[in-house]
Amino acid sequence: MSTRELPTYCRICEPLCGLIATVEDGKLVRLRADKDHPLSRGNACPKGIAFTEIQNDPDRVLHPLRRAKDGSFERVSWETALDEIGDRLRGVIAEHGRGSLGWYFGNPSSFSYSHTLWMLGFQLAAGLHHVYSAGSQDVNNRFVASALLYGSPTSVPVPDLDRTDFLLMIGANPVVSHGSVMSVPRVREKLTAITKRGGRVLVVDPRRTETARLFEHVGVRPDTDAWLLAALLQVIFDEGLEDSRAVQRQAAGVLELRTAVARFTPESTAPITGLEPDRVRALARDLARAESAAVYGRTGTCLGRHATLVAFLIDALSLVTGNLDVPGGSVFGKELVAVSELNARLGLVGYGRQRSRIGDFPDVLRTFPAAVMAKEMTTPGPGQLRALFTSAGNPISSVPNGRELAAAMASLDLFVSIDIYVNDTNRLADYILPATTFLERDDIPLPFTALSPTPYTQYTERVVEPYGEAREEWRIIDDLATRIGVQPFMIGPHLLGRAVSALRRRVPAAHVRPTPTLLVDLALRTGPYGDLFGLRRGGLSLRMLRRHPHGVVLADSIATGVLPKVVQHKGGRVQLASPEIITELEALTAPAADPGFPLRVIGMRELKSHNSWMHNVEPLMRGDREHAARIHPKDAAVAGISDGARCRVTSPHGSIEVTARLTDEMVEGTVAIPHGWGHRGGWQRANAAGGANVNDLMSTDLADIERLAGMSHLNGVAIRLDPA
Repeated sequence: MSTRELPTYCRICEPLCGLIATVEDGKLVRLRADKDHPLSRGNACPKGIAFTEIQNDPDRVLHPLRRAKDGSFERVSWETALDEIGDRLRGVIAEHGRGSLGWYFGNPSSFSYSHTLWMLGFQLAAGLHHVYSAGSQDVNNRFVASALLYGSPTSVPVPDLDRTDFLLMIGANPVVSHGSVMSVPRVREKLTAITKRGGRVLVVDPRRTETARLFEHVGVRPDTDAWLLAALLQVIFDEGLEDSRAVQRQAAGVLELRTAVARFTPESTAPITGLEPDRVRALARDLARAESAAVYGRTGTCLGRHATLVAFLIDALSLVTGNLDVPGGSVFGKELVAVSELNARLGLVGYGRQRSRIGDFPDVLRTFPAAVMAKEMTTPGPGQLRALFTSAGNPISSVPNGRELAAAMASLDLFVSIDIYVNDTNRLADYILPATTFLERDDIPLPFTALSPTPYTQYTERVVEPYGEAREEWRIIDDLATRIGVQPFMIGPHLLGRAVSALRRRVPAAHVRPTPTLLVDLALRTGPYGDLFGLRRGGLSLRMLRRHPHGVVLADSIATGVLPKVVQHKGGRVQLASPEIITELEALTAPAADPGFPLRVIGMRELKSHNSWMHNVEPLMRGDREHAARIHPKDAAVAGISDGARCRVTSPHGSIEVTARLTDEMVEGTVAIPHGWGHRGGWQRANAAGGANVNDLMSTDLADIERLAGMSHLNGVAIRLDPA
């Protein structure tokens, strides 16, 4: 028996904790936390350790599948699947043009540099217009806020946890989520260290979350963050608490912002936020007077009606208090590869350069709101979506009103999925192509170094060969592209792409092509930390990283004073008076109350769940796991619901049934329901777990999609409760 122990890292969520994989005779038998990892230091969450079960799951897709005439899936060869898909795609293109092709990619793709790279290359070369992602249910508003503020959508500040005296977190629960748009292993220790050195951590949330229980909780009503942030700014301006030198040095448009927030006094916003005016004033004063302070918002702030405005005001609050781009404040990490600088020169991705056919929404990093996908499929006319690919995604579970999307998919001429499971979405596909897990490919966390308060990176080789016939996503994308005459990254006349594709398919020597490993090594070596091909001693290259399999700490902390390089606006100043933001502030009015739907529903994270793809893992589903709504006892009493009973949750758009769990951790009038449950795929344990898809309560009406970033409205949706 051959046994090896190999260092690697987890790619489920953003801390990227170090792991040691034990491999026997080519099969993964165990994962454990890597004690030699310089940041996670022997820590890993239950999901990372349990990934052994996913790697070896008998429900995994390990061979290409084709839908048979009876609706079931049958195994076919790779060549058969790819050739048939190519034939059908060419037919769709001949009849409807390339504008009829579309792609949806899910959250796991962000953790695979090769998947992301080849997806972008294919999009550019094929001229794909219909591209969608999980970002419109997650983080696209953050990118749009950065585009408006800094002229660079990929420049995102992170809280300087190791040096801050005051951390204000809004809609974030990092003790459970482990941090997001903030790459921090052992985040609980980082947070408690702030209070141990005499600082404060405040958590603003409609629920007293696992994080809030450890620190100070500010219980705000759902989807009222815009009013709270505007009120904090109003107090700071009104009482002269702003850092005038920082504002004068860094910003433009402060007078316009001051005028726009003047009407949001703590007294006027109290009926909306539920917070006493004195409490809001105290919070504003404490934030402004702290030696150093960082403001951080996450998923809870991203899924309301004013998501981009909220992200914008978070950074504006940091700037006017003198806490942007300074130690202990909100700081800008150095990218591993100079994506923002390169993008500023080439303009590969941006904001608002294209508009969606349905709803006229601006693109965000070349993607459109996933909530319009169904209407793009069913609305006739030029550019109608006729053929769809999904990779590492389950949009029927993750977008609003999955029923509408499932029905719309029946109208597609072709639906192809690249995934490791038959999930709730691709069970409707014509073909399912088996992808590798993260343990079956090499990787480097390109996007996350700039989001780590301690700059860090790690390169890993695959620790096991792909099981069955699984292939890396980039190879699948490349093969599909070749069959329709497209060469990823070859932007130009389609005739040239077709000629190169034909040559590669017919002449074996022509199969020599650039690989992700080659491209990432070139990008690393010429990037901010790179070795410049030997000119910078100690710089990065893949060869250097291979000598440090547990990873490399690149600096003790994020450098500050870099804002002039970050800002891409002419004049080099942060724009606080973006017309889109000022217009939204001027139009901001309290949400209308509906007596028929008196409560508001929010989402919530669970330690042993991750989005919609980890409910098939036995170690994570042991015990009393159930899909339950958290309800305040007073709200339950009004509805006649007891603890442990089944209840019906109804919105103007749908209805679900879940178990009721009564708890005083909820702000009155708020119900929290975890997302990602209610499965109907090819995963047996996940299906048996039951539950419901909370997004069945949500709307895809164009008026319910946030205008600036196309964010789905998933938090603060009006509901009522009834006994089941």
